[in-house]
Amino acid sequence: QVQLVESGGGLVQTGGSLRLSCAASGRTFSGYIMTWFRQALGKEREFVATISGSGEYTNYADSVKGRFTISRDNPKNTVSLQMNSLKPEDTGVYYCAAGTILSRLSAHYNYWGQGTQVTVSS
Repeated sequence: QVQLVESGGGLVQTGGSLRLSCAASGRTFSGYIMTWFRQALGKEREFVATISGSGEYTNYADSVKGRFTISRDNPKNTVSLQMNSLKPEDTGVYYCAAGTILSRLSAHYNYWGQGTQVTVSS
């Protein structure tokens, strides 16, 4: 089983920064594509960023390009999302997900963390 636990969420002002982390169980972490999604209240779950197993490839939603950076530390079984220049529209529950294919679709990921709340005040 793959267990994922997010942390680092909180309340920040517009323009502030947060760093989210996702800790994974097991020793096969490097074999998974890791992706961050977010879900605003009353909205569908939305793709944010993804990273390949080696960390060489990354991809971002247009809404976060230039502001967010995804990274991973395979020896530590963690993936991070550095979020800068935060906007109120970034507010939502952020989830990390593990899968075996590069995808922006929630349905392609079977392993999910519990989520961490990010709130950006205006």
